[in-house]
Amino acid sequence: MRIQHDTGGVQREETTSEERAAYRLLVETLREDGWPVERLDERSTVRFFFSSQFGDLRCYAQIRQSEQQLLCYTLAPVKAPEEARLGVAEFLTRANYGLPIGNFEMDFRDGEVRYKSSLDFEGERLTGRLIRNTLYPAIYTMEEYLPGLLLVMFGDEAPESAIRAIEG
Repeated sequence: MRIQHDTGGVQREETTSEERAAYRLLVETLREDGWPVERLDERSTVRFFFSSQFGDLRCYAQIRQSEQQLLCYTLAPVKAPEEARLGVAEFLTRANYGLPIGNFEMDFRDGEVRYKSSLDFEGERLTGRLIRNTLYPAIYTMEEYLPGLLLVMFGDEAPESAIRAIEG
């Protein structure tokens, strides 16, 4: 939880010990697994990269301590061109159906595609295992579906046939 302080009309946020501990655990867990972690701020968000045969995936993990949530995102290496976004939306909707953990998302404004996996750890102690169980589905699901996604974006592949090729 963040505590707000009034300092002469200027509000300042203070990071609590629970928030610092959760963030420290996130960084330590990623480093234990060999990820070169870049801290984007001092209390919640980190970034790292995963190299797949289809491009480098940017990965983000964020602790939202006041909500007791862990959010993990893996971004596709390219954005969907405007003319391909409806086909990409269909592809992502078909991919999402039946996925047990997480979901694909696309920003229609700029074509950014990402996979999100999240965890609400309210009332529980956050552990390295919970972090890994939230993070790895975001990475590996994006990697699995990326070839079909790229074909729909740039190769004139129909969304339904691209999903069928991935899922069998």
